Amino acid sequence: MSHNPIRPWRNIDRRDSRRIHVGSVPVGGGAPITVQTMTNTLTTDIPGTIAQIQACADAGADIVRVSVPDEASSKALKEIVRESPVPIVADIHFHYKRGIEAAEAGAACLRINPGNIGDAKRVREVVNAARDHGCSIRIGVNAGSLEKHLLEKYGEPCPAAMIESGLDHIRILQDHDFHEFKISVKASDVFMAAAAYQGLAEATDAPIHLGITEAGGLTTGTVKSAIGLGNLLWMGIGDTLRVSLSADPIEEVKVGYEILKALGLRHRGVNIISCPSCARQGFDVIKTVEILEEKLAHIKTPMSLSIIGCVVNGPGEALLTDVGFTGGGAGAGMVYLDGKIAHKLSNDAMVAHIVEQVEAKAAELDAARAAAE
Repeated sequence: MSHNPIRPWRNIDRRDSRRIHVGSVPVGGGAPITVQTMTNTLTTDIPGTIAQIQACADAGADIVRVSVPDEASSKALKEIVRESPVPIVADIHFHYKRGIEAAEAGAACLRINPGNIGDAKRVREVVNAARDHGCSIRIGVNAGSLEKHLLEKYGEPCPAAMIESGLDHIRILQDHDFHEFKISVKASDVFMAAAAYQGLAEATDAPIHLGITEAGGLTTGTVKSAIGLGNLLWMGIGDTLRVSLSADPIEEVKVGYEILKALGLRHRGVNIISCPSCARQGFDVIKTVEILEEKLAHIKTPMSLSIIGCVVNGPGEALLTDVGFTGGGAGAGMVYLDGKIAHKLSNDAMVAHIVEQVEAKAAELDAARAAAE
């Protein structure tokens, strides 16, 4: 992130890491932090899986992971990869042959869990397949599936055990002169995951994939992920991330982007700044924001919109946003454009007019960006 001399308290110094590629998507080495998710369809349901990948890509996913639990899924993966608009990571557990098959099917990356993929010889065969087919690898350490000897050594899953597991498997890849890898050390415990990631960041220059595994449902998982990933990202740790939710994968993408947007690390779409509403509101803020979120979901241009119910904070927030609306009295409010008062508007015409103004501003920003490029 470039330094802000005016607001230095917003600066984030990202950790230096090597750059790898997941298909055409760069990861690490200063590249934009990527947002990943994972399909929850049966991989053998090829049309359903492709449709879900497309929906996630439309929501902003840069990379999508697909589980490959059996040989039939390996065969389906080939067609899924061919039709996917984004690079596909093959999720491999328990059977190393699935990793080899996924590489042959065209996966951009293989996600292997060192605790359950098998012995060093089998890992070696997967590495060779990845090299032969131009795949990168994610070493996926998980507190719930650590190697037996590490559990015996440390007595229970802990940050030190997770870091040791990760570094052991990094050495296996490096011993085979394979360096196109990223690594994660996930746990459902936010404290354990954060400590493990901090230790890992100091021990390797490999790109780091962030995640709080098995975080829970939409609300619980969002809060846990925001706390864990948000703090790590604020410290400059993390090159790619996945928010794990027991919810539609599209929600994972949305939450991932919102975390990055809140930290100023990545921008996509309209950032709506809105108040929680109270008895002073000049219109129904909550319902209006709900409608606007739906009507503006198609806009990918990074921009800001403030929707504030009254004049206490409304004018101040509107000064800092591309488009703003502040509630007033007698069924009308004030529209702001580029931080300046533009005109008064009735509440009845508010939603349609705001959508029109946001779309116009997005087109203007897109044109300016294209001219600059």
